[in-house]
Amino acid sequence: MFQYEVIKEGLTVEELLRTKWRLGKKLVHELRMAKAVTLEDGTPVLWNEPLKVGTHLEFTFEIPTSNYLPTMNCDIPIQYEDEHCLIVSKPKGMATHPNDIWDRNTCMNHVMAHIKSNGGKYAEHVHRLDLGTKGLLLVAKHPIAKSIFDRMIEEKTIIRTYEAEVQGIVRQDEGVINEPIGKDRHHATRRVVSKTGQHAVTHFKVVKRLKNTTIVHLVLETGRTHQIRVHMSHIGHPIVGDTMYNARKTAKDNYELHAIQLEFEHPFLNKVVVVKDQGAIH
Repeated sequence: MFQYEVIKEGLTVEELLRTKWRLGKKLVHELRMAKAVTLEDGTPVLWNEPLKVGTHLEFTFEIPTSNYLPTMNCDIPIQYEDEHCLIVSKPKGMATHPNDIWDRNTCMNHVMAHIKSNGGKYAEHVHRLDLGTKGLLLVAKHPIAKSIFDRMIEEKTIIRTYEAEVQGIVRQDEGVINEPIGKDRHHATRRVVSKTGQHAVTHFKVVKRLKNTTIVHLVLETGRTHQIRVHMSHIGHPIVGDTMYNARKTAKDNYELHAIQLEFEHPFLNKVVVVKDQGAIH
């Protein structure tokens, strides 16, 4: 259950669900049949009746149970939380979600421990971070939020910023890499720039030039597997230590890629949310 405060004069429930939130027909139908939307005092609301600014709508509906097995405790930092979503800082080396029934220590298992300890039962990640990537991950706490955040990811209105140290000196202060990415036929997990691959766009901006490397901030328009790693390698600046993508081996024998910021207009709270992760590379 949650509340929504109307901020636009004359908005109807129908317009809120279909036009502002752009929920799918099936979900809208389910909410209508369940009489899920009422006024704050429980009074039924007509879906096509204009509402006054400041009206509080109450949403009450059955929330399904997510099937992630909770860990004993949530051992990952929670950087932001409200009744609709939370943002956690995924550690490096931890998977975003289970890939088989034996996976019990993924980010979503820890998230579910937190959710259950607070009386909840639903949590679904909105995007993913690679195993070797650390940083901010957005998680929806109910199906309406999941539907809206999924669309926002598709429409690129959730701005995801990453930081990486790459080999060599990047001469351009900023740029856009627009190259399709597909699977490498000769390697099970590797990806390559390929004409037959999926559309992929990465924006980069130089933050600092060091002696033999460059610190860059990157913003994803799309979310392809290994996208930043593939794109930076493609322009001749692989992430330091990323030997899968042609970087030199380092003493750490791994790469550093950090999801440092999430920014979006919150669809329920009518405000812009900006969350930054601590511990940048430099």
